Amino acid sequence: MNWTVVTPIDYFTALVAEDEGFALTEAAVSIAQDEYPDLDVQHVLTEMDALALSLRKHLSVDDSPLQRVRVLHQFFFEECAFACNQKDYYNPANSYVHEVLRTRRGIPITLAVIYLELAGQIGLIADGVSFPGHFLIRLRLPLGDAIIDPTSGTSLSKEAMGERLEPYLQPSVGLPAYSLADYLRAAAPREVMARLLRNLESIYRGREDWQRLLAVQGRLVNLQPEAWERYRDRGLTLARLGHNDAAIQDLGVYLQHAEEAPDWARIDEQWQLLRAVRQDHTAHRSIRSTRWR
Repeated sequence: MNWTVVTPIDYFTALVAEDEGFALTEAAVSIAQDEYPDLDVQHVLTEMDALALSLRKHLSVDDSPLQRVRVLHQFFFEECAFACNQKDYYNPANSYVHEVLRTRRGIPITLAVIYLELAGQIGLIADGVSFPGHFLIRLRLPLGDAIIDPTSGTSLSKEAMGERLEPYLQPSVGLPAYSLADYLRAAAPREVMARLLRNLESIYRGREDWQRLLAVQGRLVNLQPEAWERYRDRGLTLARLGHNDAAIQDLGVYLQHAEEAPDWARIDEQWQLLRAVRQDHTAHRSIRSTRWR
């Protein structure tokens, strides 16, 4: 009998294959399997369900949505004491949901993933908001939407959000000058996952931890298979690690599909160089083989 071993990346790829029924919480938990290969994702989801059960004990059937929000915030921020890990913000563990459940400390997006799961389990309608610099939550309530800071539960005013956005609209940053409403739209689960992985990508690139960076970039390629810059980024990391054949393949995909990109010529130059190195190695191997005949 042949047994097929499902690898962590296979598991993740299956979870994110379709937008319909996208299992955000499960996918977010699963990314930690790169660092914790023995992590039991289903056990972590059971922990989350146990939290939701404890939360529901504070509710009655006829509680209004606003009452449910108040109970959720009391439970999440006071009883469970979830908060931002300000002292060690760039620790990769802050991006792993099971670690955030354990320590009650994380970054806005992982806190939001847990918040969104609990909100959904008590009948609230909530979405992530991929706001520049600080992930937010949009709660849909009968009297209008509320924008919530997942690190504190604070409901943000239009003025406060405008002040938060302003630094990111400076020419040096380069974000499009969209209206505030455009930056507050609900993020699809795939977008949430992409931002969570990009956070890890930024951490590992900053640390020059190329092997861990490569694992994250592999997930980004599988998550967004038509975002051609993902192939470029993985290809450059592969080249750093000396995996030239795989790097040539990834950079070739980018060059084929991103002909209008401003860095196309630079990437093409690197691609050509990698191909030349490969041809040179092939020629040397051929010469050595001939000598030993």
